[in-house]
Amino acid sequence: MRVYGQGMTQPEATKSTLGFTRIAVGIDFSPSSGHALEVARARFPGATLRLLHVTDARVTATPDLMGGMTPAMPDPSLLQTLEHADMGRLNELVMDGEEAELLVGDPVTGLLDAAQHWGAELLVVGTHAKGSLEHFFLGSTAEKLVARSPIPVLTVRLGQ
Repeated sequence: MRVYGQGMTQPEATKSTLGFTRIAVGIDFSPSSGHALEVARARFPGATLRLLHVTDARVTATPDLMGGMTPAMPDPSLLQTLEHADMGRLNELVMDGEEAELLVGDPVTGLLDAAQHWGAELLVVGTHAKGSLEHFFLGSTAEKLVARSPIPVLTVRLGQ
């Protein structure tokens, strides 16, 4: 797993009103992750936020004859293009006093590892409304994070 953009270090935040001072926010550039970021900013004033995005290295999978996906060797130029675009989008979201980190790899593992390495006390992620068939085959990143995370995870649904 490669890590990009660590830094943008800010002064130590004052204690949040809810006791969390270091909050990691998973960003996938969807409306639901944008809403989760808004909720984290509103509900945890004074906490240091670290926006985490994982460029999914699995995007180079190709369809197979059985209707599934077969992983392909990552194309370095494609990954570099995706990383560059994702870093630009991530930097547009970061506000003064916040930090950002871009990783490449599996989103669930990347978010959990980065949150733990940084010392996050809470991980905030948005949830997507998926159809039951899509959920059956793909599962939910948020569910996997909740199941595997050693730190509390706050899931935020758009529209609630």
